Order: sequence, then structure tokens, then C-alpha cells
Amino acid sequence: MGYVPNMEQARELLQTYNKDEFHLRHGEIVSGVMGYFAQEYDPEQAEFWKVVGLLHDLDFEMYPEEHCIKQQELMKEADLDERIIRATCSHGYGLTVEIKPEHMMEKILFATDELTGLIGAVAIMRPSKSVDDLELKSVKKKFKNLNFAAGCSREVIQQGADMLGWELDDLISKTIAAMRSLNPGMGL
Repeated sequence: MGYVPNMEQARELLQTYNKDEFHLRHGEIVSGVMGYFAQEYDPEQAEFWKVVGLLHDLDFEMYPEEHCIKQQELMKEADLDERIIRATCSHGYGLTVEIKPEHMMEKILFATDELTGLIGAVAIMRPSKSVDDLELKSVKKKFKNLNFAAGCSREVIQQGADMLGWELDDLISKTIAAMRSLNPGMGL
């Protein structure tokens, strides 16, 4: 069956396979965003959602070519609960694995992973360098500019919104709000 680590144990596991500050910070941001959404959609499982967010890219730094494939092996070796393995790997759906996001948590992870990167990139370009004063229209403008933050897949973001049955504007607005909720601790 495996176990569900607490946040401290999840951080230790993440740091076993990730040393780069960028990857560690991304895990923390996605974890915080997942915790924010959990408050609305599954409050009793907020810690679980946060662990999934933290560990979603466990294998990416060391095994980028096998992302979400190697992760399954690493998580099984760590004796993690199958629900964590499935949820974290489902964000690679259609890219590296065929584990389709089915649960609300999985769909939100799929939809917000790339989007947090895009929103973060837009925020850095602002005079405030913060999401605190970031507006939807600024993100939408950069969303349309495919050369800006080119590594953030607009197709995946749109596909995530569609999976959730949300308008793209709603997904972006909610994710901005989620990222704002992480301040000042994350310095977004």
C-alpha cells in the first residue's frame, strides 16, 4: 500500500533527487498552489494535495528524459502510497505517460504546473517583481506571446482548463490568487 509522507518527509525525499534551487522552489510553489485549491475542493486532504504538489517533479532534475516514468520507480522504491504515484505522474499525461488526470486534484496539478511558471515569469518582468499587483490581462497578453516563457506549454495549460471545465481566464485568475496566498513567505 505504501505510506503518505508528511511535508517534512516529502521535502527530504525531494532533496534526495533535486539540488537545484529552481526545482526546489518550483516544488514549493506548486505545493502551495495545490494547498490553496485544496481548501476549496478537498479541505480534509489539504496536506495530501500539498505533498503531491511538492513531489510532482521528483525525477525531473536527474531524469528529464524519463520524467514521470522514472518517478514511478523512485516512488515505489520509497514505498509511497499508490495515490501519490498516480497523482504526481498524471501531470505528464500525453507528454511522457498515459496516466490521465481523473480526480479534481490531478486535474488542478495538470492545469497549474505550467501556469505557475508562466505567471512567475510575467511577475518577474513587472516593476514590483511580484504577483501581488499582477492582473489577468498581463498574463493573458504574455500567454499569447509564444516566445515569452517558451518552455511553459500553452497547450497543456489550455488542456488543463478544459479538463476542469473552466474558462482559461478563470484558471489564470484562480492561480494568480493561489500564488498571492503564498506571499510573503515565497517572495512571489
